[in-house]
Amino acid sequence: MKVLAGNSNRPLAEAISTCLSVPLTKASVRRFSDMEVFVEILENVRGEDVFVVQSTSFPANDNLMELLVTIDALRRGSARRITAVIPYYGYARQDRKTGPRTPISAKLVANLITQAGANRVLTMDLHAGQIQGFFDIPTDNLMGAPVFEKDIRHSFENMDEVTIVSPDVGGVVRARALAKRLDADLAIIDKRRERAGVSEVMNIIGDANGRRCILVDDIVDSGGTLCNAAVALMDAGAKSVHAYCTHGVLSGGAVARVAVSPLEQLVTTDSIQATEAVRVSRNTRQLTIAPLIAEAIMRISEERSVSSLFS
Repeated sequence: MKVLAGNSNRPLAEAISTCLSVPLTKASVRRFSDMEVFVEILENVRGEDVFVVQSTSFPANDNLMELLVTIDALRRGSARRITAVIPYYGYARQDRKTGPRTPISAKLVANLITQAGANRVLTMDLHAGQIQGFFDIPTDNLMGAPVFEKDIRHSFENMDEVTIVSPDVGGVVRARALAKRLDADLAIIDKRRERAGVSEVMNIIGDANGRRCILVDDIVDSGGTLCNAAVALMDAGAKSVHAYCTHGVLSGGAVARVAVSPLEQLVTTDSIQATEAVRVSRNTRQLTIAPLIAEAIMRISEERSVSSLFS
């Protein structure tokens, strides 16, 4: 087995390497003066089972191109099997046509990765589970629920007060799965905008009064939905509101928005490398997914079940 890291999230790749007790494969991933990506594998990979760790987070296009060029270099180096380990799969939110003459970019990216020469994909908390079907190669979609469950049990003394909340109808399956693991109550926020320019109306399905509410989502980008949901829950009588999101995109002023919101804490994973704003924020922190991904990599390499990780 060999583990190779791109430049998108070097700390996570190093942590995965440590968990596996496998040193990162020596490689040169650099840019020419016109910003073309150049990759050179500095070790023999002929006949090897190679795992390429690369999130396609900001800058998404640069990191995606790095991944594609790296896969091509490994294929031409006669690697036996190439697994693209993509903790955060960029373009996942473009998983359907939202109007006439719009793309399905998640499918396009899946085609690019497959055609580059990947034999398998390992990712985490896809925005929509059906994206697995966009790939014509085996795809494993890990869940962040076990990592969140452990942290929640450690952080909350009285689990009887906890209610898991989905911030929108689309995330109900994810929230329900975590609520089941914790044996906690479930609530759903029904978000509606009557017309353009009119503020959203949030109806809470379930009881938030006197509860410690935990919002669960896959991606937090601008933070607007989470912050508005936190306000609605506090208005409904919640004792406190926390949020657990797998992928902390946190673009623009998201960290500042979360800092002044009723959210006591926003917890993300390190699927995307933390920015300086996240590192110094008073109410934002990261959990590592390195042990989970390392275990999945080991199971794939040894041809063992990955799904049993979550059973």
